[in-house]
Amino acid sequence: MSARTKAWLALLVVWIVWGSTYLAIRVGVRTLPPFAMAGVRYTVAGLILLPIGLATGSAQLRASDRPGRKQWATMLLLGAMLPAGGNGVVSWAEVRLPSGLAALLIGTVPLWIVLADSLLSRRAPARRQWVALLVGMVGIGVLSAGGTSGAAPIGPIFVALLAALSWGIGSALAPRLPVPKRPLLLSGMELFCGGIVLLIVALVTREHVHWHAISAESVWALVYLIGPGSLLAMTCYLYVLTVLPATTAATYAYVNPVVAVFLGVWLIGESLSATELIGGAIVVLAVVGLVSRGRSVDERPETDELPAPDMPEPAAAV
Repeated sequence: MSARTKAWLALLVVWIVWGSTYLAIRVGVRTLPPFAMAGVRYTVAGLILLPIGLATGSAQLRASDRPGRKQWATMLLLGAMLPAGGNGVVSWAEVRLPSGLAALLIGTVPLWIVLADSLLSRRAPARRQWVALLVGMVGIGVLSAGGTSGAAPIGPIFVALLAALSWGIGSALAPRLPVPKRPLLLSGMELFCGGIVLLIVALVTREHVHWHAISAESVWALVYLIGPGSLLAMTCYLYVLTVLPATTAATYAYVNPVVAVFLGVWLIGESLSATELIGGAIVVLAVVGLVSRGRSVDERPETDELPAPDMPEPAAAV
């Protein structure tokens, strides 16, 4: 089997698994407190990835890429903005929102990345990007309007959009900060730091774990989020980035919400209003417009360092 075929299979895993994590979160928060659940997920995943990441790369790279105070401080910031501010807040919102609607709202992350990157670089988006952004904003408005009709509360919808904004800003900041060069080490540090932040939030907000009320479904959902949802899908995504164009890898940004909506309807009987479906379709269309730009397949780095994809961080990798 060629490397390209393996990469496409890995991308298929990313499409399905990351799309299914919204459903797993929805099932998990039925009997587990959201911040504590997300904190355990990322702390455990980070502890597993950290030693693996430290062992990757050549001897020369391992010697030069040792995390110091600056790297840990950076990963604490990114962990707070991405796993914690993004996924942890989404977990809280999914206590009240259908998983499909949450996925559509988080699907706006690429829009926020482009806006944040433009502000940080002081460079206006291209005309095509402006069109995609305007279309996306219309979709967000339609999605939010759908929540005012009684299908979903507007408060959690707004909170989910804040989570997408946090992930977008963090993603735009990441390439500009001192981060580890090895992808698995970067992911391990980021997940671990995000998990610790989430556990602190759980303590501060006084989340209570009612051990006697925890269902087996919620436990298995957490196991799935740690294993396939964090470790397997992230590893597959990083492999895809080394073989396929970043624009191809970025297709998960609009495939995942579609998978999430389908699984929510099929497996747990969720339903979305016609307005929400229309708004979600508009958002997906806008994201397609943003991530669909040409790039040669051969533009792949020949080092163990993290490539610089068009999407700086996995957008909505919940």
